[in-house]
Amino acid sequence: MVLIQPTDAGFSLPFCFVQPTMRYTFRNLFRFLLVVALAFTARHKSSASEIQPNILWITSEDNGVSWVSCYGGTNAQTPAIDQLADEGFRYLHCFDNAAVCAPTRSCWITGMYGISNGTQPMRSRNDIPHDKIKYYPDLLKAAGYYTSNESKTDYNIGGREDKECWDYPGGKKKFGWRLRKPNQPFFSIVNIVDSHESRAHGSLDEVTKDPATMKLFSYHPDLPIIRKNYAKYAEAVERMDGKVKETLDALKADGLYDDTIIIYNSDHGGVMARSKRFVYASGVHCPLVIRIPEKYKELYPAAEPGMTVDRIVSFVDMPKTWLSLAGANIPETFQGTIFLGSDAKLAPQYHLSFRERADERLDNVRMIRDERYAYHKNYMPYAPAGQHLAYLWKAQATAAWEQHHREGKTNEITGRFFRPRVSEEFYDNEADFDNVHNLIDAPEQQSKIADLKAALRAKQLELHDSGLLPEKMRERRAAANNVTIYEMVRDKALYPLERYLDASDLALARDKSNLATFTKQLSDSDEGMRWWAVVGMHLLGPDASSAKAELKQSLQDESHEVRMIAAWTLVNLGDDTEALACLNNLLFQGSTNETMLHNVLDWMGEPALPLIKKYLDQGGNRQGRYGIGILGRIGEIQGW
Repeated sequence: MVLIQPTDAGFSLPFCFVQPTMRYTFRNLFRFLLVVALAFTARHKSSASEIQPNILWITSEDNGVSWVSCYGGTNAQTPAIDQLADEGFRYLHCFDNAAVCAPTRSCWITGMYGISNGTQPMRSRNDIPHDKIKYYPDLLKAAGYYTSNESKTDYNIGGREDKECWDYPGGKKKFGWRLRKPNQPFFSIVNIVDSHESRAHGSLDEVTKDPATMKLFSYHPDLPIIRKNYAKYAEAVERMDGKVKETLDALKADGLYDDTIIIYNSDHGGVMARSKRFVYASGVHCPLVIRIPEKYKELYPAAEPGMTVDRIVSFVDMPKTWLSLAGANIPETFQGTIFLGSDAKLAPQYHLSFRERADERLDNVRMIRDERYAYHKNYMPYAPAGQHLAYLWKAQATAAWEQHHREGKTNEITGRFFRPRVSEEFYDNEADFDNVHNLIDAPEQQSKIADLKAALRAKQLELHDSGLLPEKMRERRAAANNVTIYEMVRDKALYPLERYLDASDLALARDKSNLATFTKQLSDSDEGMRWWAVVGMHLLGPDASSAKAELKQSLQDESHEVRMIAAWTLVNLGDDTEALACLNNLLFQGSTNETMLHNVLDWMGEPALPLIKKYLDQGGNRQGRYGIGILGRIGEIQGW
């Protein structure tokens, strides 16, 4: 006897006992399977397109899992979120793709990784082909939903007004679901700003929580100011939790609590220095809690409410999943994986995060991880993680940490933030959530590292990773060819990604046997290849001395980015006359990449000081978007 019981998340057919006799022919079995398939199809349609549940998405700003008490955080108490987790499902492995707000929200609105469409640098607002890339609220509206957003947009995309895609984009009225037509299903976002980084800025005099009770990340020195700043932010998180309760109470008052799928998560990690903006665990590991009313229990991701879910969820998965729950059309451009409901797919094996320019500071990192292990590739390892960034330094804790380091009081762990990095990092997040013990050379981890490196390259190729050229270089190339970055990176003639990945791997390896290859690449017709060649020479340090003549030729390169790194490399090699003259010309005659130039002058350190003083003495701009600029900050430190 063969026992067959078709089941799928709440749907089941009666037991069918199939005797292995002649009367159960292949045709009979085929008919049986057809009945099963039709039953599954009927259930799929009813759960996806006919039910159309209300969806409330509550987002808070800047707080990672360490600040939420149901995830084990002790600095702040979050009873409203904890209660939601008791009534719903708490996801253990939810990760942001970008670690900072605008690139993250670009991922959310398009359902695409920022690196795939050129929207990964902070507030770049590069255009995308809007005829090809739809925003998910448009698709929800087409499926009959009323959409509201209170009220953060910040989508980092040009060519379209951010608020245009929403029925109600936020304003004087609260709880936008109240504006819908009778019985119309709604999708509403309530974005809570109380936990934003700015709430950690300013005076610490009014802090009421006990700083002594604060648990610090191990990379922060235990200083009174840092403890007080933690306490100040913990109070902000608790105010945020109060706003979560206020939102849920409004839903209950409207009689909608048991008709609405409720999602809570933060928009990325944070907020004390080395979390937000960085793809370490404290910057990307985020809370995700989902409450599903009992009437939709066929959507439960685990057996019953109150349980945890340990599958990987990436932020890029969310818009695709919300569309699926609503029974809306999902275009092929959406790159995530549906993680909830009848259309849920198997969890991806890995999650990918990226980091590039944040405000005035350049960086370029890719991180790929599974539930436990993370591999980081630093494409700009010469840039310290802890380079001064005006907005980040508005928190007293950051300034105190930097001063502690300048006084020589930090150790290997607390001082590493301010030093240049290695090319690769690897962490066991289960044993080392703070990501302070780099295991990249551990013999027992080499197999896992190889797997993650291979997976990263495959994902970069799949997504057409646009970040293998400096930001301004790729913008110039796209403009010169009258295409968006999205279109450019999908044209191998304009953007040979495999070549760039190979070239960058050679550069980051810091192997002097590659010097001859770099020397040859300095004559390549593609400025991207010349970029990686000069970066490779720079990372070789003294082992690049025999290539000084070629580096001097690069001081005349068409690409100002190549000139800058060639000049810096020559300065480091003790041959600085022509190099400093090149940098002087770029600083005073103009550059196609002024942001990179200011970063390079800062990274150079003491040899660049005369140039910077001359620039400031001649009235050069000291300010940036959020306060003092890079060169103005150097002048401030030097007393100019």
